[in-house]
Amino acid sequence: MGPHRPHRHPKERRRPHRRPSPRRCPRAPERRQRPRLVHRRLLRDRSQMDQSHLHYPNILHAANLWYHDHALGLTRANLLAGLIGAYNIHNDDVETPFDLPYDKYDRHLIIVDRSFNVDGSLYMNSTGDNPTIHPEWQPEYFGEAIIVNGKAWPYLKVKRRRYRFRILNASNARYLHLSLSNGLQFTVIGSDSSYLNTPVATPSVLLAPAEISDVVIDFSQSTTNEIELLNDAPYPYPTGSPAGPLNGKVMKFMLAQPDPTQRDNSTIPLKQVNYPLPSATDATVTRYIAMYEYLSPAGLSTHLYINGKRFEDPATETPKVGSIELWEVINLTGDNHPLHIHLGLFQRIKVQQLVNLTDFQNCMSANNDAVACNISRYATGPTMAVPEYEKTWKNVVKMEPGYVTSVIVRFNLVDQKSQYPFDPTAEPGYVYHCHILDHEDNAMIRPLKMVA
Repeated sequence: MGPHRPHRHPKERRRPHRRPSPRRCPRAPERRQRPRLVHRRLLRDRSQMDQSHLHYPNILHAANLWYHDHALGLTRANLLAGLIGAYNIHNDDVETPFDLPYDKYDRHLIIVDRSFNVDGSLYMNSTGDNPTIHPEWQPEYFGEAIIVNGKAWPYLKVKRRRYRFRILNASNARYLHLSLSNGLQFTVIGSDSSYLNTPVATPSVLLAPAEISDVVIDFSQSTTNEIELLNDAPYPYPTGSPAGPLNGKVMKFMLAQPDPTQRDNSTIPLKQVNYPLPSATDATVTRYIAMYEYLSPAGLSTHLYINGKRFEDPATETPKVGSIELWEVINLTGDNHPLHIHLGLFQRIKVQQLVNLTDFQNCMSANNDAVACNISRYATGPTMAVPEYEKTWKNVVKMEPGYVTSVIVRFNLVDQKSQYPFDPTAEPGYVYHCHILDHEDNAMIRPLKMVA
C-alpha cells in the first residue's frame, strides 16, 4: 500500500489518496500504564486462558480470527490505541482444493476510523455527554479518517486478476457498508470465522464493528484503471448522519495494464464446506435477551444494559456444554448492536419487527420479562431477510433496532460436532456483549457461565 498520510483534526483536512511525505508521529508523554488483557476472538479457549499468559491450542476449524485487548471498562481506549491484530487458522486438507488466491494475492484489510490532532497524535473526546455522571464517556466514537492497515486512505497496486481480501471492521462504533466505485462485485467466500457453504456474489457488504467478510475481487473484469472502495453507512447505524467525503472513502485500487502473458490459476469454488444448517428445532433451551438504553432527563444516553442487569450481577445465561440454544434478542434501543458471544458460534435465522413498540418498551421497562409482556403479541411485524453472505456460523451478528432477532447458538465445535477439549465450566467463565466498544464499556456486557 502507499505511504502514510499526515492526519489533521479538526481544522486542516486533506483529500484522500494524495501522496504527501510521511511524517513521524510525536512520542506520547509518559503516563500511568493502562490495564491490558488480550482476548483472542473466535477461538474456543478455556476461560482461564482468556486474558492471561498461557498456551492457546488452535483447535478451531479453518477461520479468520483477530485478537484485541479486553480490559473491562477500557476496551474502547486501548483498541483505539491500536491493540489489535489479525490471526488466521489454516487447514490445508479443507482449503487446498478451493484453489483460492494465495500468497501475495491474499491480503488482510483491517479498517478503523480515527481522528488526529494537528501534531499527529490520536484524538478522543475526553468530555462526556453527561459529565456529572460520566466525566469521559461518549455514546460512540467516530473518527474523521478511515485507516486501512495503519494508513489513512491508502492505495494498493493490483494486477488484473483475482485477489482475496479478508476485511475486518475493527472500528469502535462505525458500521461499514462497502462497495466498489465502478460497480465491480464482491464474491463473499466467508463471514467471520467460517467459510460459506457456497460463495455469494454481491455488489456490497455491510460490516458491523468486529465483523469480518472474506471476499474475492476479480480485477480482470474491471473496465477502469482505478477503483475506490467506498462506504455509505450512516453513523450511528442505521439512522445517523450520512457518510461524508472523508469517511465515505476507504482506499483505492490502482490496476496494472493488461498483461496477456499473465496467468491466474486461482478459482472461486462452486461449493466449499458442508457445515450443519441452523434449525430452531435443534435448540434445547430458549432464552430472551433484551437490550436497553437509559436516558437522562435531558434525553442523553447514560448507560446501556442487557436484560436490565449490570455486569456485576450474577450470571443468568448458563448454557450446557455441547448444547444448542435459541436466543431471542430483543433490541429496544434506537441503534443496531453487534452481538458477540464468547465461546459460542451462532447464526441469525429470523429478524422480525415489533409492532406497537412503545407499549412493549413500557411493559419491558416495568417488568423485564418478555414472556410476561406477551412478546408473541408484538413480534408480528414484517421480517427482514438475513443476507446470503452472512449465512454461516458467525462470531458477530447484527441486532436491528425495534426487532426481535432469533439466533441459534452452538456451544461445541461446529465442524466436528464435538465438545471442547478442555473444561469450559472452569472459572472465571465467559461473557457476551455488544461490540460497539463504547457500549460494551458502559455496560452492555454480561457474564456467561457454562455448566456441565
